[in-house]
Amino acid sequence: MAIPTPLNILLVDDSAAIRKILQRVLRQAELPLGEIYEAGDGLEALQALKANHIHLVLSDIHMPNMDGLQFLAGMKADPRWRSIPVVMVTTEGNQSRVMEAVDLGAAGYVRKPFTADQIKERVLSLF
Repeated sequence: MAIPTPLNILLVDDSAAIRKILQRVLRQAELPLGEIYEAGDGLEALQALKANHIHLVLSDIHMPNMDGLQFLAGMKADPRWRSIPVVMVTTEGNQSRVMEAVDLGAAGYVRKPFTADQIKERVLSLF
């Protein structure tokens, strides 16, 4: 499968600073970027999915209101969004939580702190 051009990405993290860093890293990775949407938690992310055409989601696990695992479960339960790849971007050190995300349908994960190359490699491996 070829990478969608342009690639619309949803960044889900309760830290605005991390979302800005991810935007910068995505640009440095020289991916064919379209729109980059942001959400501060899983509830906002579900609203963003309803309102926009998203090709890829990068999501934290630890967030208020609805965490990344709850968001992932809700997203994958909806046939409209089931095929959208989700990469967890997390500080989570507990391997069982990361594996729970994979079991729920995450396409993989990247640990914080990350490099542009790590993000690019993970994203390109999905398409």
